[in-house]
Amino acid sequence: MPLKHFIQITKPGIIFSNVLSVAGGFFLASKGHVDLAIFLAVMIGTSLVVASGCVFNNYIDRDIDLKMERTKNRALVHGLLSMKLVLTYATVLGIVGIMLLYIAANLLAALFALIGFVIYVCLYSLYLKRKSVHGTLAGSLSGAMPPVIGYVAVTNHFDIAALVLMVMFSLWQMPHSYAIAIFHFNDYLAASIPVLPVKRGIQVTKKYILLYIFGFLMATLMLTFSGYTSINYLVAAATMGTYWLYIAWTGYKAADDTIWARKLFVFSIFTITTLSVMMSLDFQIPKELLLTYEH
Repeated sequence: MPLKHFIQITKPGIIFSNVLSVAGGFFLASKGHVDLAIFLAVMIGTSLVVASGCVFNNYIDRDIDLKMERTKNRALVHGLLSMKLVLTYATVLGIVGIMLLYIAANLLAALFALIGFVIYVCLYSLYLKRKSVHGTLAGSLSGAMPPVIGYVAVTNHFDIAALVLMVMFSLWQMPHSYAIAIFHFNDYLAASIPVLPVKRGIQVTKKYILLYIFGFLMATLMLTFSGYTSINYLVAAATMGTYWLYIAWTGYKAADDTIWARKLFVFSIFTITTLSVMMSLDFQIPKELLLTYEH
């Protein structure tokens, strides 16, 4: 059994995008005082939990993956790995990841990792993905946990900034996921997955994409309005969010929905990456916390 199969079923691309947001939340909370040992432990711990969720997702989805062009060659579809071994592998990854977060950081970080895992594996993968158009929303809530994990790993409490991160990343996931569903429309249709474009049409989806991006834009600005980031982050967030909104609006006149959706998808990654970096560098200590530090 080649090692590459064990790596592939953890979905490295998803792990990378998630740990990037973990770093954003961690550095935002650290405010320039980074404990490198805890940072590495949180990055590794979160990566292991995300990897565990992805392996379970691969196991659960192997029947529908067979029907989709982009997933039909996955290792579990062709039975290249022992199912018992895969389940053991996924379980160990998850347990080690959550324990590492608990030991190296705190209970709150481990708890949010567990919440994200349960939502993704149990609520999304096992049920809503196949049964409801709202599966995307459940997936977005799970995807919003990594930056919160990074943040609470430092602060050990859930505050306004943590809430903004959760809302912001959840709202970002929706148009990002809808874009994927549009340019992979035929795959979702073939597998009978009830995503919004399949159930209600691409035109209706475009309206929701526009609304979610507007909500995302407003949420991103709240980090500055709440006093956690300064003007540089605000300018970046306003610029990126506004242009993403513009791309969404051009969808109403798009000659090719697939090309437009791919453009929207690519810019979504560029946007969230930029904002994760900016919140890491452009943090600001709220006045009430500054007074606490001074005393």
